Amino acid sequence: MSRTVYLNGEWLDEADAKISIFDRGYTFADAIYEVTAVVGGKLIDYHGHAARLQRSLGELGMKCPYEGEDLLAIHREIVARNNIEEGMIYLQISRGVDDRDFIMPDKPVPTFSMFTQTKKVLENPYAKSGISVISLPDWRWERRDIKTVQLLYPTWAKTQAHQQGADDAWLIEEGLVTEASSATAHIVKKDGTLVTRDLSHVILPGITRASTLDLAREAGIKVEERPFTLDEAKQAAEAFNTSATNFVLPVVNIDGEQIGDGTPGPITRKLREIYVKSRLATAI
Repeated sequence: MSRTVYLNGEWLDEADAKISIFDRGYTFADAIYEVTAVVGGKLIDYHGHAARLQRSLGELGMKCPYEGEDLLAIHREIVARNNIEEGMIYLQISRGVDDRDFIMPDKPVPTFSMFTQTKKVLENPYAKSGISVISLPDWRWERRDIKTVQLLYPTWAKTQAHQQGADDAWLIEEGLVTEASSATAHIVKKDGTLVTRDLSHVILPGITRASTLDLAREAGIKVEERPFTLDEAKQAAEAFNTSATNFVLPVVNIDGEQIGDGTPGPITRKLREIYVKSRLATAI
């Protein structure tokens, strides 16, 4: 079934949505993006994603053609037009069309696009079984705090993981875990303390990460925001990823080594449960 997409102020059939070959998102990956989950036809953690969108744009000197209620209205309209009950919305803004030049244009006219994907985000089978990950060196650029479309290395890393029989990759820099290929990495120590990398330019400020940490603290779970080593992760009682469409996803194996008893741990299960309950209650 063909989807309706949004491109530069127009609602179009996906087959009719065309972007110039000279768009800087195509020639230079000069673009940012956001992904927002949809459950029950409503937006999950929308305001966090909208705020991060503005931050990423600001860091790259770009502007969004829509803000506030106008941007929210477009999100709601694309859900309605595609009858999305469960899935995601992908939003991308590039610096726009310009002849190929390494110098950024002075007065860019951004290219704004959105599309939807149907996906089961609540009944994710991996939430019950957990996933396996491998460790790979983190060879991305230094400004990982900006959500750009420079995703060649993360896609390579995830592909390498699948080729080796794993589900994902945790990226390592100077012996420390930065994040997963497209998610935030967390561990739970044997004393029940949740440990996750502190925010800086080396990781993306995950919206699901922030919500999960808030909920963990409210539930009385001790949280440490600091770097942790790959060896510490392998010795942890539990491990998990957080992301917009996978929510809290257990990690039960790292580099072929079982984490805990090899099944999703009690704190991970609890965090997924309270995250889903909380976000469904606050979806808009």
